[in-house]
Amino acid sequence: MRPVRTLQTVTTRIPPLAEPGPELTPTQVSRYSRHLLVPGMGLDAQRRLLNARVAVVGAGGLGSPILAYLAAAGAGHLTVIDDDVVDVTNLQRQVLHRTDDVGRRKADSAAEFVRGLNPDVTVEVRHTRITPENAEELLAGHDLVLDGADNFPTRYAVSDACAALGLPVVWAAVLRFDAQISAFVPGVDGAVSLRDLYPVPPLPEDVPSCSEAGVLGALVGQVGSIMAGEAVKLLCGFGEPLVGRVLLIDALSQRTREIPLRPVGAVVPPRVPEPVRELVPLDEVEPEEVAALLRRTPRPVLLDVREPAEHALGTVPGALTIPVGEVLTWEDGRAPLPDGPVVVYCKAGPRARRAAAHLVRIGHPDVRVMTGGMLAWIERVDPSLPSY
Repeated sequence: MRPVRTLQTVTTRIPPLAEPGPELTPTQVSRYSRHLLVPGMGLDAQRRLLNARVAVVGAGGLGSPILAYLAAAGAGHLTVIDDDVVDVTNLQRQVLHRTDDVGRRKADSAAEFVRGLNPDVTVEVRHTRITPENAEELLAGHDLVLDGADNFPTRYAVSDACAALGLPVVWAAVLRFDAQISAFVPGVDGAVSLRDLYPVPPLPEDVPSCSEAGVLGALVGQVGSIMAGEAVKLLCGFGEPLVGRVLLIDALSQRTREIPLRPVGAVVPPRVPEPVRELVPLDEVEPEEVAALLRRTPRPVLLDVREPAEHALGTVPGALTIPVGEVLTWEDGRAPLPDGPVVVYCKAGPRARRAAAHLVRIGHPDVRVMTGGMLAWIERVDPSLPSY
């Protein structure tokens, strides 16, 4: 029984992004033989792939499967752009890196993996963070960009630079059990970019990172593999790429769906300016001072606004454990907290500041934030607790 397609799309023919390179050698014919047998690939497509220049932003969760599968596929030149180093918490999902790589630059570790996997592929490493100022210089000269960044400022910098350069982008975002994937190709009918999907950049405190919210390791492998597949289709010019569509993945139920994406100006009236969010001044207190306060009477009220899974990893002694989402539902004069000063903390600070600002707005007279959050407490007060 054939599946029913719930979304009707108009397929736009996209010419191959890469020109064919030299004829394949007998060794290459053997190496890529399973590609050559695939309808739509063949010798011509493989020659295009070997001649392609691809920039990969990020050598982490998404960058790992992207780089592994593009290298295995024979993408001729890969530029790896990443300014981070390998941390032990990365190893749960960033499968290019090994335990011995902890503390090493991710781009170097990734380049070593690629070179060991396929000698046909050349690798260029750029140890830097993409910004609006350097993005065009870093990305110019490539046929395609794959955006595996984990934050919106970098994503917007990549998207804007590629729009200016006329470069296609394969983009994705992953958090917990959910993912979004699309391809932005300038110059096609109804061309869209990240700013059509997210016209207004979210505030940093409104978007939890993987380090705060967690992510299913296998999901980034699934998404990165899809991104690599989209790259091969675009570079070689076959199939129906994810252009004008956003693929949504829910790994918890293992369901997928897609939504159409059109230019904002074509479907949305002029945007009303966002209301300015009131800035609330907040005092901070160092972890060592919090530890001293806990030895006094009366003690301050400690409010841990992390998620339950984080609470299970350890808390400051005597803290109330209430996730930030619940705190934000409290209304004027109805905060269910004991009387007295309140010290709020989360993992590193953003969620605590958001919760503390809300408490101030609803009338609590004495609220402070613990500087550096639970990570600072572990480092400076109680190193027996696991860092995460």
